[in-house]
Amino acid sequence: MNIFENYLLKIYKLIKDNKDILQLKNLDNLKDINLEVPPEHFNYDLSTNVSLILSKANKINPIDLSNKIKELLLKEINHFEKIEVAGPGFLNIKLSKEGMVSNINNILKDKESYGSKKSDGIFNIEFVSANPTGPMHVGHCRGAIFGDVLSNLLMFNGNKVVKEYYINDYGNQIRNFVESVFLRIREIKFKEKFISKEGLYPGNYIKDIAQNILKKNKDIQTDNFEKSFHELKILSLENSMQLIKSDLKQLGIIHDKFFSESEIVSKDLVNKTVKQLQIKNVVEEGFLEPPKGEPAKNWKKIKRLIFKSTLFGDDTDRALQKNDGSWTYFANDVAYHSDKINRKFKNLINVLGADHTGYIKRISAAVSAISDKKVKLICKVCQLVKLYKNGKPFKMSKRAGDFISVQDLLNEVDKDFIRFMMLNRSNDVELDFDFDKVKEKTKDNPVYYVQYAFARINSIIRTLNMSLDDKIVLSLNSFSPNKYEEKILRKIFEWPKVIESASNKFEPHKIPFYLYELSTLFHSYWSKGNEDSQYRFIENGKAKKNDSLSIIYLIAIVIKNGMNILGVSLPNKM
Repeated sequence: MNIFENYLLKIYKLIKDNKDILQLKNLDNLKDINLEVPPEHFNYDLSTNVSLILSKANKINPIDLSNKIKELLLKEINHFEKIEVAGPGFLNIKLSKEGMVSNINNILKDKESYGSKKSDGIFNIEFVSANPTGPMHVGHCRGAIFGDVLSNLLMFNGNKVVKEYYINDYGNQIRNFVESVFLRIREIKFKEKFISKEGLYPGNYIKDIAQNILKKNKDIQTDNFEKSFHELKILSLENSMQLIKSDLKQLGIIHDKFFSESEIVSKDLVNKTVKQLQIKNVVEEGFLEPPKGEPAKNWKKIKRLIFKSTLFGDDTDRALQKNDGSWTYFANDVAYHSDKINRKFKNLINVLGADHTGYIKRISAAVSAISDKKVKLICKVCQLVKLYKNGKPFKMSKRAGDFISVQDLLNEVDKDFIRFMMLNRSNDVELDFDFDKVKEKTKDNPVYYVQYAFARINSIIRTLNMSLDDKIVLSLNSFSPNKYEEKILRKIFEWPKVIESASNKFEPHKIPFYLYELSTLFHSYWSKGNEDSQYRFIENGKAKKNDSLSIIYLIAIVIKNGMNILGVSLPNKM
């Protein structure tokens, strides 16, 4: 249920039916008309640019057109009580009591779906995709939560979403990881000192993996690394992925599919994809120019297969082969995205870390080439998270090695606080995460403030011996909201707009922002009741006003829907 959408359709119809009266010959830009929330100081419920859009296209005075449209709207739409012509031709609209009550009852009736805009898209969202060489660290945490909440948001709108994790289990970093486990096994079995050399993983969690492997595989080969590599790789990756899946589960995240890079190699997907691109004449043998900043004399010109990504908006063409003729990481990634396209996904979203910004153009170009520009890849980059405790940067875990693990984070604060706060700023800016602030029980802690609003609402409902599952209907005769309730209602009506914007722009951070603002309005109203008895919700154990009770239910509906999308719990008592 979306009042903006519903009324906009009515305005479209009214304009079309009365175009001769309004002297409109050109309606080509009718879809540019919008219906928004007006600035607070106007004290109106809706605002539209209809006159500005149509007057420009038809070369009519916008004020004259505004007055004509105003008359028609007031005559034909009984939900509109008052309309003001503002500025260069905006129409600010105040809803009638009948309009207010009708919209409120519609929300109370369809509470679980309120705010959703039904869609039938099919999305593949790849997120986290941390190298399987140990537990997750904080650098992965923000992208993990972003991807999960974005998935929830799109599913709330009725889309089908596959949450996918790409296991990068092929290459030198995996060999170094397996060798680290091998050396820890020998350290445990033969008391050999762990050899510390470049590329190996020194964290004590490697000891845990080694001990677990030994415990379950007493006869494993430990004399020769090369001979034991294949078996040890399988066991090491299995243990590492168990750590990662455990971290994700504790954050409330469960993926639908895990795709292995080794599968690309075993199924020869790179060769198959490259051949397809050669048929399209976008891959050819050639020579690359030296990278920017590198002297030409130091650049070794080697003939190799090159993807002509500049044809698809990239800054330069990209090598698919290394100097030794083996496939580049990019080639494997192209094959992986080709597999996604072959799985019939029309919408691909990759959630990337801060260090992958420069990678976006080339992989977007590859998707465009493979799909003949029919599939669009959206890349969302999550910037760094800086952790603070006691006013100082939070130190790294000794067990992890050289990074702060997700487990360190979970040991400090609850997953609800982590999920909410990781979305408390837009993904494309750095985030400061202060352990002390997320433990405060004040307005400065947004997740607490939203949860506390819901708990307060539950305390009212308990006092009235009611339940938030009760079906209630607001009567037109009893509807008389005060100025605080009108402000809250406008915020509640805005919820579908927030969902629409967050979905269309893939910006889930807009949801916690909105929930905090709504909760602030509720807490302020609650405080007003403590100061002045006329604003109290309950009197002599009963609801003072039915419309106030309805508004409390509306707040609970929106907070519940929003927090479900965020994957954050809502305690009934605090």
